[in-house]
Amino acid sequence: MVIITSRRNALCVHIKKLGASRGYREACGEFLCDGVKLLEEAVNCGAEITNVITSSHVPIPLPLETRVYHTDRGIINSLSPLTNAQDTLFTCKAPKPAVADYSAGTHILLDGLQDPGNVGSIIRTASAFGISSVILSEGCADPYNPKVVRATMGAIFRQCITPISISGLQEIKAKGARFVGAALGENCRDVSSAELKSSIIAIGSEGRGLSGEVLALCDEKVTIPMAPGCESLNAATAAAIIIYLARV
Repeated sequence: MVIITSRRNALCVHIKKLGASRGYREACGEFLCDGVKLLEEAVNCGAEITNVITSSHVPIPLPLETRVYHTDRGIINSLSPLTNAQDTLFTCKAPKPAVADYSAGTHILLDGLQDPGNVGSIIRTASAFGISSVILSEGCADPYNPKVVRATMGAIFRQCITPISISGLQEIKAKGARFVGAALGENCRDVSSAELKSSIIAIGSEGRGLSGEVLALCDEKVTIPMAPGCESLNAATAAAIIIYLARV
């Protein structure tokens, strides 16, 4: 195990940039994760772990080629972009964007969701209920943002995640995919009576809802009935309800 004593160490600089910059993550094809539990998930899922840096010890077996470094808690705190950083940080190679089969299975489309916690929670829920893929439209939070990664609780290594443009969605629609949009207002069907399986189900941001471009793709719009006076649900909560109904 190599000991790191300076925040100016090349690996420390690299880790700091991975945690702070989406552009840097995309350029390097790597992302930053924290915690032994997440590390164990990464190992179990066969993720390509590039570096581990810890101020404690790693109580799980790692692949022989994994590079492990030891440092003090102060350096760990300075490297992590997260509140309450854990003792262990590690970096992984980002997988290549998956090509999902939209003619089969049920898919969740996130349209402009920028809150990392919501995006991560939805990825976690989708994984729990066997959703075929999570599609991220332009304007969504980076799925490899450390806050998103932490919120997935390991699902980032299991769930098929596909970034896509509006033109890409239009191409999928032209090939016969069925779109269902979660929305508010008139002409929306009660989600509990809608056919959700074998569809691409679109969830919009809390503030804006679904974009006009995505709404135009929808064959059907659904809503979650709420008590009078309630305007909307948290996006992750709404997605969890819809994902569950799509699964059972």
